[in-house]
Amino acid sequence: MKTIKGPGLFLAQFAGDEAPFNSFDAITKWAADIGYKGVQVPTWDARLIDLRQAAESKGYCDELAGQARDNGVVITELSTHLQGQLVAVHPAYDEGFDGFAAPEVRGNPKARQEWAVDQVKLALTASKHLGLNAMASFSGALAWPYLYPWPQRPAGLVETAFDELAKRWKPILDHAEDCGVDICYEIHPGEDLHDGITYEMFLERTGNHARACMLYDPSHYILQCLDYLDNIDIYKDRIRMFHVKDAEFNPTGRQGVYGGFQSWVNRAGRFRSLGDGQVDFGAVFSKMTANDFDGWAVVEWECALKHPEDGAREGAEFVKHHIIRVTEKAFDDFATGGTDEAANRRMLGI
Repeated sequence: MKTIKGPGLFLAQFAGDEAPFNSFDAITKWAADIGYKGVQVPTWDARLIDLRQAAESKGYCDELAGQARDNGVVITELSTHLQGQLVAVHPAYDEGFDGFAAPEVRGNPKARQEWAVDQVKLALTASKHLGLNAMASFSGALAWPYLYPWPQRPAGLVETAFDELAKRWKPILDHAEDCGVDICYEIHPGEDLHDGITYEMFLERTGNHARACMLYDPSHYILQCLDYLDNIDIYKDRIRMFHVKDAEFNPTGRQGVYGGFQSWVNRAGRFRSLGDGQVDFGAVFSKMTANDFDGWAVVEWECALKHPEDGAREGAEFVKHHIIRVTEKAFDDFATGGTDEAANRRMLGI
């Protein structure tokens, strides 16, 4: 067993135009000051990282990592959630997702996809330069509009969508292999990879690619009534990243999983700050530890009620209290009989 590293903080929800959230230097100092040991960096935010420079210059990456260390944290992973989303976009979402892309490719789905693929590859190369072995991303989605089978889905529709999704990601996964970096897909609503079955469908089509791994976030499983503890055991060999995020699901006679088009605060299922939701993190950390997860426990703050700075501060302490320092001895070692093989054979009568 291994002791999970942490606490880490995903910076995406905190980056902004006001200090201390408007530069890598300032935000890493702030994160360290409130108790974090690591930061996960969103690569689409130019206030925090110049992605192209990070891919082209190991020296730049060394400086960035050194600045983080000087401020009291390390870079845990890079994230390409927004760029990964754009690797595969159904036309129904073209306009909705266009804002994730660089201005020069907006309104041009083909150019936008090519830009997104390049961005993800740049982030993989940058991860290599930073000495990291995992990168977070979304899979994107072609089949998501057909999630519910009404009208009845024509034969082969979903299979064709997943064939195409794997085709688009395979060259990126091969680049990840060249870089020695796992792509950890966050299993997430809005993505074609939104549960274990869909992840397996994708994995099969990539030839069980060694770099097609998983980011585990129990909050997304709470909201779809999936067994988030069993999921850890099923995919323990593929879970390479961990977002610590809470959620609650409180269905009523008026609404359930689909949420009735309500705002986050009025949905039956909503994200909460750590400790305010329904995830049994004692059990989660126990299973992750028992299964030899050796990555970072990274807080992703999303809450319909609480202020983000309060959620971040409380989250650091929450993770500290849940990380299990693994034991090097069995609790009953004091009662050992000090036996040997010959004694074992005598005890068995053989």
